[in-house]
Amino acid sequence: MIYKSYKDIKLSTLGLGNMRLPLLAGDSKKNAIDYPQAHKIIDLAYEQGINYFDTAYVYNNGDSEKCLGECMKKHPRDSFYIATKFHIGVNPDYKAVFEEQLKRLQTDHIDFYLIHCLMDSNYQTYIDSGAIEYFLQKKKEGKITYLGFSAHSSLQTLEKFADHHDWDFVQIQLNYFDWYFGGAKKEYEAIHSRNIPIVVMEPVRGGRLADLTPDANKILKDAHPDWSIASWALRFVKSLPGIQVVLSGMSNLEQTNDNLATFSDPAEFTEADMETLKKAADLFHSQLQVPCTSCRYCTDGCPVEINIPEFLKVYNNYKVNGNWALDAAKKIDSVGKPADCVSCGACTGHCPQSIKIPEIMGELADLLK
Repeated sequence: MIYKSYKDIKLSTLGLGNMRLPLLAGDSKKNAIDYPQAHKIIDLAYEQGINYFDTAYVYNNGDSEKCLGECMKKHPRDSFYIATKFHIGVNPDYKAVFEEQLKRLQTDHIDFYLIHCLMDSNYQTYIDSGAIEYFLQKKKEGKITYLGFSAHSSLQTLEKFADHHDWDFVQIQLNYFDWYFGGAKKEYEAIHSRNIPIVVMEPVRGGRLADLTPDANKILKDAHPDWSIASWALRFVKSLPGIQVVLSGMSNLEQTNDNLATFSDPAEFTEADMETLKKAADLFHSQLQVPCTSCRYCTDGCPVEINIPEFLKVYNNYKVNGNWALDAAKKIDSVGKPADCVSCGACTGHCPQSIKIPEIMGELADLLK
């Protein structure tokens, strides 16, 4: 395991995110964790040198903190570091939340404590709530060692909050897809330029970068046959200056072992590797989505009056961002729905981009069930 100095301690460059631990069979709606299986992952991570364990008050309806606390109580408390978070939108009573978290985690202090999920909509609420001042007091009392925040906000809000206080660290979503095609690079630069250590979340974009398209995968495999596709994403992030810890939410032992191998490899991520990754990312991006231009030539002859371009927008967003993007389909103004498609082919005959619309409508119909 590769370690980096932080203040007067050393942190593993790989941290275990406890948001995607294995769940009990048939209990996914309650998000109840399978403790024996989860503890195997946590124990392996600890035994192989990971000393940074990230959770949050809201993960698995509180089960994540309980599971982690139960597992780590058998180890010396000074041999690992716990990070957890306060989300004001879930329970604004920050005093009660903090005390509950200490009990769940079976500890008398939190090493890395975060204001959770900063957004444009809750920025002022956090500022006015008194929570920051309370946690600063807890830091003075030794109940919190380091205080930071995690952000899912606009760049402007991120910068304002970063300047509000002398934060010990900041956690941001950072991966090569968002670096090349989103705002991650500017967010990274905003924090790094302030000399604030960065903890990275979603380095593999919720698992989306663990398997690209076949053509994009081939580019990466040809360059390094022994590297997993997911490890390219992790190697990219850990190569950036100012990155303190890279979090990975591991759901099974195979993922854990692969990540441990990546973060035990001292090999540099070279300029040639960066160029290869950019080539694969560009190809993946181009193949990921259907090239709909919203010309609407497809809609005039649709016998069930499906608003095809709007559903294709949802489909493209889903391909990039996952299942949550499908919720937008409920708001589309359309007489027909994807499930109503009769595969007549009238739409494809008019599509300048030759999109296989009936196939996509069928896929969407299954996804929206």
